[in-house]
Amino acid sequence: MRAAFATILVTLLCVSPVPALAATPTAGACTATLTCTAEDINAMSIPARLSFVRAMSAGPAAELLPGRSSRWRNIEGVLEFFGDHGLGAPGTWVSYVDSGIVEGIERGIALALGRGGGDFANPGSSLWADYVTGVADGRLAGRADHDRAWSLAEQASTEYGVALAEHGHGLSATGAEERFYQFSDFYRWTLRNRPPILDFTPAIGPNATFLDWFTDVTNDVPTRRGSELAYSTAAFDLPAGTVAMLALCQAYAVSLLPDYLASAAAG
Repeated sequence: MRAAFATILVTLLCVSPVPALAATPTAGACTATLTCTAEDINAMSIPARLSFVRAMSAGPAAELLPGRSSRWRNIEGVLEFFGDHGLGAPGTWVSYVDSGIVEGIERGIALALGRGGGDFANPGSSLWADYVTGVADGRLAGRADHDRAWSLAEQASTEYGVALAEHGHGLSATGAEERFYQFSDFYRWTLRNRPPILDFTPAIGPNATFLDWFTDVTNDVPTRRGSELAYSTAAFDLPAGTVAMLALCQAYAVSLLPDYLASAAAG
């Protein structure tokens, strides 16, 4: 599947002109215009990209989803992990893959707002636009439908980023990065395949099951802790993986505490 996407996307990259800024843009400038390209985003540091994603959620996305705009907190968690470990420096394979994701979100929000400029040849852009409008108009009220739409948009943007890195710039992932990527593919598969029956079970709380908590796109903790575990495993670092697993379990336990206390008080 990646090879097929690569052929299509490289063709689009070659024939589709997109606007680019002369200097490395700031998160504020990109948020204001929503026209920063993947190349612009690649030039940003990881902290700057994190600020950009947060600013898009708080700004233009909030115009469409007032009170419900934090729809990319899980991506924030991955960026926080990258920042903690010095991954994603400009010009690297990780950086370009991430840039494809962030560009897709940016252009999806722009398209949903009715702004011009097109999709920048990023196939995730239109899917992110559909996702945002679907959340806004209630079409994605069910968790299974919501998670599937989110996953499809990120999958398309991610594969665009891979094509940009590997075929646009001749970069290759390290063994650990490739294995980490496979973990991210499994995460997106899990989102796409959430059993619809779970939407009709009694709701104990927002974190009733580990699956609900771990795939909550409005929470950065699961992906930050999960990325620690995935990367340690991908690097065959058993001690670090053990610590990461314990930290992930602890984070889930902490998230359950408010629901437990509320239940105890009611009982």
